[in-house]
Amino acid sequence: MHFYNSLLSWYLQNKRDLPWRNTTDPYPIWLSEIMLQQTRVAQGLPYFMSFMEAFPTVFDLAKADEEQVLKLWQGLGYYSRARNMHQTAKIIAHEFNGIFPNNYHDLLQLKGIGQYTAAAIASFAFNEAVPVVDGNVFRVLARYLNVSTDIASAAAKKEFTELAQELMPNDNPAQFNQAIMEFGALQCVPKNPNCSQCVLNSSCAALQKGTVSQLPIKLKKTKVTNRYINYIVLLDPAHHTLINKRTEKGIWHNLYEFPCIETETEMDYASVNHLILEQFQNYNIESVVPFNTSTIIHKLSHQKLHINFFSVGVNQEIPNGIATEEIKKYPFPIVIYNFIEKYSI
Repeated sequence: MHFYNSLLSWYLQNKRDLPWRNTTDPYPIWLSEIMLQQTRVAQGLPYFMSFMEAFPTVFDLAKADEEQVLKLWQGLGYYSRARNMHQTAKIIAHEFNGIFPNNYHDLLQLKGIGQYTAAAIASFAFNEAVPVVDGNVFRVLARYLNVSTDIASAAAKKEFTELAQELMPNDNPAQFNQAIMEFGALQCVPKNPNCSQCVLNSSCAALQKGTVSQLPIKLKKTKVTNRYINYIVLLDPAHHTLINKRTEKGIWHNLYEFPCIETETEMDYASVNHLILEQFQNYNIESVVPFNTSTIIHKLSHQKLHINFFSVGVNQEIPNGIATEEIKKYPFPIVIYNFIEKYSI
């Protein structure tokens, strides 16, 4: 009980006032948990507020157009989360009459809801005694109990869930889960935690053994693929351009982009110019001018994108072109949207 009592005392004094903590309504809780996967609270909070304003109920989200959902999500990354969330909203609205399943097992059956999210909703909305194990919880438990299990291993989730279950009080699981997650986010941080001011320092095994900086252990390295993308910004005399919707599976599914030429390595201007003239020979090209002077690097979880943009002036009307002042209405990957903003396309 020392662990829980100390943790709860710290939490009640230090917890952040976050809107999804002031309710047991599963809709905003679910929304926040999907948004905060691999996203910091400071970044996710404005998106949460925008979504709640645009879609105050699950019915509003269900009847929204996917492009509207993706546009509001723009910049948050991992866009499959938004698409899955939208699909799940439709299921809850149309098949469950807007009522969320009230337990961990049934929540797991919904698209885009894994063990962590199901546990969070079941715990925070319905006070079910199921541990929520995210990166913060891995870190707190690994250090407090001095656990050297590789958290990237297949067995780690089960082991840490069982450890959390042992520490969790049955009478207030929601508050326990909130407290341990908040403790990992604010106190037991990844680098240079202030152990001297920690309420658990007298019983933390890692602190006693001098292993705090080594835990948790994560051995699996993510293999990063380099990709080289050249975006072609066609511009005609009427200030129209061309954008395409990415319909193939992979990054940025159902978002918009300019036509692009992807190469195996980074190429110089002359080489790219040659490819543009070759691939867009049906247009009367007058000029090819690079927008950015140095390559833009955009990092995703498994990919490192090397991006260049080229202004390609044509002296004919672009078939199916769209006015440049209209393109901001469409959902773009944030790296392209930032380019449009910077150069006032």
